[in-house]
Amino acid sequence: MRPAPTILHLDMDAFYASAEQAAKPSLRGKPVVVGGIGPRGVVATASYEARVFGVRSAMPTAQARRLCPNAAYLSPRFTLYRQVSETVMGLLHALSPLVEPLSLDEAFVDLEAGGVAPETAAVRAVGEQLRRDIRAATGLTGSVGLAGAKMLAKIASEQAKPDGLVVIPPGTERELLGPMSVRTLPGVGPATAETLRRAGIHTIAETAEAGEAELVRLLGKAHGAGLYAMALGQDDRPVVAERDAKSISVEDTFEVDLTDRTRVRMEVLRLADRCVQRLRAAGRSGRTVVIKVRNYDFSTLTRSETLRGPTDDPAVIREAAVRLLELVDTTGGVRLLGVGVSGLADFTQEDLFAQLTTEREAEELARAAEERAGAEPAEEAPEEERPRRWHPGVDVVHDEYGAGWVQGSGLGRVTVRFETPWSAPGRVRTFAVEDPALRPGEPLPLVGGGPAADQSSDPAILPKSVSEVPELPGDAASESGEEISRR
Repeated sequence: MRPAPTILHLDMDAFYASAEQAAKPSLRGKPVVVGGIGPRGVVATASYEARVFGVRSAMPTAQARRLCPNAAYLSPRFTLYRQVSETVMGLLHALSPLVEPLSLDEAFVDLEAGGVAPETAAVRAVGEQLRRDIRAATGLTGSVGLAGAKMLAKIASEQAKPDGLVVIPPGTERELLGPMSVRTLPGVGPATAETLRRAGIHTIAETAEAGEAELVRLLGKAHGAGLYAMALGQDDRPVVAERDAKSISVEDTFEVDLTDRTRVRMEVLRLADRCVQRLRAAGRSGRTVVIKVRNYDFSTLTRSETLRGPTDDPAVIREAAVRLLELVDTTGGVRLLGVGVSGLADFTQEDLFAQLTTEREAEELARAAEERAGAEPAEEAPEEERPRRWHPGVDVVHDEYGAGWVQGSGLGRVTVRFETPWSAPGRVRTFAVEDPALRPGEPLPLVGGGPAADQSSDPAILPKSVSEVPELPGDAASESGEEISRR
């Protein structure tokens, strides 16, 4: 534990939904849900207006629609979210060289490493200035927690939401943590919480009172000892600027269960190619190939194969994934498929399978070329063009009306609202889905993009209070005052 609250935790407020509200004036102050919009979609983020109705992250979108039927349900726009995240991370790196991103909207910062004085007043001032800078640069709000340990800083940021700042002064940790649910502690999921509940342990104070020996008996040595230390407010984990990824994976959920074995195989090959793209983009290779299959009844199976050396060869990973698929019965229907690579390394090792595959493919291509050369060229049947799909929330541009976003589509029509982040709420117009004047667009900047840009500085999330900052017990005079998931 540090003697001063020099670890900062930033968590942007309802990030995806807030970015959509900032980009779409007609949605400000209204319930917005971002995530998969199909019948099997899952909520990624819900605005605070939608949370009033019980909508939460990771909830099936179908359930969210029942709870809040009048919300705007939008597809994610990760291009925009990454742009905003880069801006926010730039502000954090200006504070310290030690910034530990946990996801696009969350990070730890070691302020002491950035030269900030280890004093409560100094770190509070830095946190307040950071909140102002984020709002000015992005039009969005973030909550800040400050404490002497990472766990406590994260808890403080949760206490500060939305759009607030909370400082946990050293020496007040036990008093703050005591009445909180044991689920507040990192690593305590439903199974651990149930084990503790059966032992009569519900709060963090009761966890500390149980003692290390009892927790080790209930949960095992490593988990029990770690949980006891956290219940006492002890967390010596440092802020790590670079966190090494353990695996890289991709997965897709299908609107309709896949029962055709050939289609399942094609999807696995497609996912393997996407996984290799991510692997190469990260400059990594991997030794273990993993597939994930979720059946129609929600039962989930994983199969893995470890190669003789790390590789980023798409042929090797595709073949391994297909071999693993042969070990799984998919006749009942497949709801979800995934392909991943673990055992990551920064180098590749030539694999015998890849060499054989490359040679075999070269021979097949040569034979096919010879056959084509000796045969009459046949007319290829023109492929039937699929109609364009316009997902709710995506950016579009119309030749006459300019920039806008898709409100919805169906029955050969698409409805577009024409507005920008710095304009007043715009008008709605409907077009044929194949209208040649309508085309996909790029996200517009959330602030500073037009003559009325000063209006866009209003936060998409209203703060709890304009001037008050929540006070914590044990520091009535001055000490009040709050992660991005890299796997």
